[in-house]
Amino acid sequence: MGNKRERLKPRPWRKLLLLVGIAHLIGLISSLDAMMSSRTSQGAVAWIVSLNTLPYVAVPAYWVFGRARFQGYVSARRDENSVLGQALAEKLAELRAHGVSAAHADKHLLGVEQLAKLPFLGGNRVKLLIDGEQTFESLFAGIEAAERYLLVQFYIVRADEVGLELQARLIEKAKEGVEVFFLYDEIGSYALPNRYLQTLEEAGVRVHRFHSTRGAGNRFQLNFRNHRKIVVADGERAWVGGLNVGDEYLKGHPRIGPWRDTHLMIEGPAALALQLVFLEDWYWATEELPELPWSPVVPSGHGTPVLILPSGPADRFETASLMIQQAIHAAHERIWISSPYFVPDEGVLSMLKLAALSGVEVKILIPERPDNLLTYFAAYAFLDSLLNAGVEVYRYEEGFLHGKAFLVDDIGAGVGTVNLDNRSFRLNFEVTALVMDPGFAAEVDSMFKADFSRARQMQPEELDDKPLWHRVAARGAYLLAPVL
Repeated sequence: MGNKRERLKPRPWRKLLLLVGIAHLIGLISSLDAMMSSRTSQGAVAWIVSLNTLPYVAVPAYWVFGRARFQGYVSARRDENSVLGQALAEKLAELRAHGVSAAHADKHLLGVEQLAKLPFLGGNRVKLLIDGEQTFESLFAGIEAAERYLLVQFYIVRADEVGLELQARLIEKAKEGVEVFFLYDEIGSYALPNRYLQTLEEAGVRVHRFHSTRGAGNRFQLNFRNHRKIVVADGERAWVGGLNVGDEYLKGHPRIGPWRDTHLMIEGPAALALQLVFLEDWYWATEELPELPWSPVVPSGHGTPVLILPSGPADRFETASLMIQQAIHAAHERIWISSPYFVPDEGVLSMLKLAALSGVEVKILIPERPDNLLTYFAAYAFLDSLLNAGVEVYRYEEGFLHGKAFLVDDIGAGVGTVNLDNRSFRLNFEVTALVMDPGFAAEVDSMFKADFSRARQMQPEELDDKPLWHRVAARGAYLLAPVL
């Protein structure tokens, strides 16, 4: 009788086998999802292999970091009968009335207009803002001048000296009766104290996080972030670019030195295009559409065409990557690009090499001092092929380069939030302002030349001198790039 009872007891190894079998089954199911939804073949292969060989680690990682589409936002945008869909169609129709028909003469411009779903808008005044001092002076002056409403959106907001000054200015405007809308990314601003937000709310500021984990399919993911930095004042002036809210943008970073960044002020119809981008994000966060005016104010004596191009994981296409590829393709004489994180996908990498081989002057400006070791090492995996193709790579030495800008010939330039890496191309919500104006291009030219003077040009032989551990780290980091 005793022996029979012992035989009926479940043996520990059977439980272990059952758990292992369940883990591998979940890994198999997850790998099918990765195969169907990953945006790159490298990413799909990496996830499929890891999910089936090490499901105990890979499955949780996949459902936190591996999603390629921001479900919910996609359907909210594409449902033309939804409140958001109808509002977007309405506002787009109004903005199209201010489109610059001359933009259609160039097929390259037509391509980016199709990506943006917006035309180039004329009648703008633009001002290039270099580094924190210029940017925050302009931004805070714009906030102070606002009379009706303010739309404020940042990826990172810190409760330091700069962050507290922003808070105080927004509270002051709210007390004056100005409507203030404040949107932040909860992942980028994870360290922002609740008290900071509560103080804004108590003063009448409407505060919301972007809510990237909203929706059943997004509940556990940490992959999608709203990396946009947008401020709109009264629908007349707007600011966009690389700067977040933090002391490092004015005082530098204690480890990597001064923070070199680029921002842009726009006055005119294109400010309403940035308002439209903010409105879409606000609706996702709140399911509310604030009533805002949509009549553009055109500054006298200015006619600069500007295209606002939002991009993100809810797009049908890989908008940011295609935008950069189009800019490279459009260049006849030069394409200069600055990016703090430089891990381009195969499409951009091939276009850069082809442009250099065709005689176009291709210059890439990246930091010498990294704040992210993964992207720093990943860049070394392909820099040799770029250098051998004739691409000039410069490493900025006077602090940390965080600006995201590019210059095409002498006719146009882009300033925005897009880094040249997988995250910006496929996972982050981003926005870029494209400015087609020789005068503005000349300003960007001067900015780049000043940056190049503070940088060293890389030589092919320096890559050969790297030790084995460095080359292994570079290859490993690059293999992780499509996954993360």
